[in-house]
Amino acid sequence: MAKYLVIVESPTKVKTIKKFLGTNYQVMASGGHVRDLPKSQLGFDPENDYEPKYITIRGKGETLAALRKEVKKADKVFLATDPDREGEAISWHLAEALKLDPSKMYRITFNEITKNAVKEALKHPRAIDMDMVDAQQTRRILDRMVGYRISPLLWAKIKRGLSAGRVQSVALRIIGDREEEINSFVPEEYWTLDAELSLEGEKKPLTAHFWGKDKKMSLSTEAEVDRICEEVRKESWRVAEVKKSERTRNAPLPFTTSTLQQEASKVLNFSTQKTMRIAQQLYEGIDLPGSGTIGLITYLRTDSTRISEEAQAMAHSFICANFGEEYAAHHSSKASGNQKIQDAHEAIRPSDINRTPSLIKDALSRDQFRLYQLIWKRFTASRMLPARFETTSVMIRSGQWGFNVSASRMLFDGFLCVYSDEDDLRSKKGNVLTGKLDENSVLSLNDLSKEQHFTQPPAHYTEASLVRTLEELGIGRPSTYAPIITTLLARRYILKEQKNLYMTELGEAVNSMLKKSFPGIVDVSFTANLESLLDSVGEGKLNWKEIVRNFYPDLDEAVNAAQSSLEKVTIADEVTDVLCDECGRNMVVKYGPHGKFLACPGFPECRCTKPYLEKAGVKCPLCGGEVVIRRTKKGRRFYGCENSTCEFMSWQKPSSIRCPDCGSYMLEKGSKLQCSDNSCRKVINK
Repeated sequence: MAKYLVIVESPTKVKTIKKFLGTNYQVMASGGHVRDLPKSQLGFDPENDYEPKYITIRGKGETLAALRKEVKKADKVFLATDPDREGEAISWHLAEALKLDPSKMYRITFNEITKNAVKEALKHPRAIDMDMVDAQQTRRILDRMVGYRISPLLWAKIKRGLSAGRVQSVALRIIGDREEEINSFVPEEYWTLDAELSLEGEKKPLTAHFWGKDKKMSLSTEAEVDRICEEVRKESWRVAEVKKSERTRNAPLPFTTSTLQQEASKVLNFSTQKTMRIAQQLYEGIDLPGSGTIGLITYLRTDSTRISEEAQAMAHSFICANFGEEYAAHHSSKASGNQKIQDAHEAIRPSDINRTPSLIKDALSRDQFRLYQLIWKRFTASRMLPARFETTSVMIRSGQWGFNVSASRMLFDGFLCVYSDEDDLRSKKGNVLTGKLDENSVLSLNDLSKEQHFTQPPAHYTEASLVRTLEELGIGRPSTYAPIITTLLARRYILKEQKNLYMTELGEAVNSMLKKSFPGIVDVSFTANLESLLDSVGEGKLNWKEIVRNFYPDLDEAVNAAQSSLEKVTIADEVTDVLCDECGRNMVVKYGPHGKFLACPGFPECRCTKPYLEKAGVKCPLCGGEVVIRRTKKGRRFYGCENSTCEFMSWQKPSSIRCPDCGSYMLEKGSKLQCSDNSCRKVINK
């Protein structure tokens, strides 16, 4: 009987896929890439038309040996790595490393790890797509060129251990440009004016907002506001116009990698790295009682919003059965035209919409459940009809000045019955104007309230907004967004506080040097165009070596020029008020493999070090010492007292406010404070 070997990337997939196939199939994992460019050298030869040199990755010898043993037994070998450029390249490297016979080697792909998808893929094998392999190979070589030529320059001119990356350097520049915008921002004054009005026969007053005279206008000074107030106090108030209309809010598109990362950050407070890690777990398979290991979502690295006909039909049946036919859309939503979208596979969706979050909650961890629920709700909503609202806009006149009141009332909730946010919930409550308000209504003025405001600078980037910007500019691809941000944080070029990303002094030095010496490398348009060229290689429209031949000589020239022209930059260590126990110097903050620590600046004469304890900004409720942020061995954060003899410890940050009922210290819980005494547990607003 014939024997077949299926090679996947992740060991987690082996168990899932093995269950779908018969005893004739052996399933093994490569553990990702098995070959790569050597770490100790550039990895390609500029003198030999940039021909790459690949070697077996250290530690992969045993994996390849085990695979070779099974290849000899197999009549057919199916390469089932991920359905993207990286996966295509891994299949090619496996074919080369295992010296597979082309006559018995087949490439298969599936967008979801389900029995139907895997068996259908086996029915439609194909050859390895060398255009996609070349596109991945080009990206890898370009990244190696930038990293290996510019990073040593940063070591020499700024500090050892730094790195430059083709895409990460552009992302750093984008963050730096936003910092410059914020620092150079000059706030401008503006005012708002509201009128509280009474309608005869109505107890509840009406608040109208200043609109303008013949067209909408802004108020710049208090004197201008005072002049208008003086005028309208003398005038009568009447309803000039009432407009009623109906508007619709379309259902959202299903998730792409980018939109999933953004929404998970906004709704679940997940980092991009955490989102991708948990999504990978859901894709590779979760052990469900009674069903075994099942892949719960489709492939997580995609920029397509396309949905298969089978999934569309399944969603339509589910919505009709559970919500009613009036909720089901009869055609799928489509994204606006975007040339950057690579429609290689589907959007991120549940592999089976009938597998509702509540049905499998017990089999998932808390974070897995929350992310799966988000994906399930978004996909279900995307297959539903729009929500409909009745909107009412009232123009009120006082002399020559106009004031506006608007409200909306939900007529049909549509997709919002599944997927909504706080704004949608407010609309659902029905902020409706009284029916007695018409063009004959006469109003009386109760009060006028004016308020001064100042324009705000652009917001600092968050992980979500940076991902959105990178996608809009065409920088990187779905699989690269999380690694870009992770690398910038790990290199300490940026830091993250309360979701916001800030440039560090080190990041500013690196960004300044790259902008000065390598303007092309960190140019947004150039990098986006390079992504388009890589797409052209993947589509077979461009030879990959043409890109490399045009890129490397200019880079080489810029590096040589920078080595002679750039001056060394000194980044001073952060000095603390903690004194060295051995020599009395003020200790400085250093960075190690496990994060920050304190070290004596007298190294190597004095080798004293201490753990870095970040102050929480509140006094210990037990002894009055400083509360510091500590971490468990597994990295979980908790709060403790800096005094080693004090026993205070809490998972939540303590507050300086005492409980009004029992006097115990309170703990911060989001926007609330909760008493730490388990017998009290009083909750108040901050």
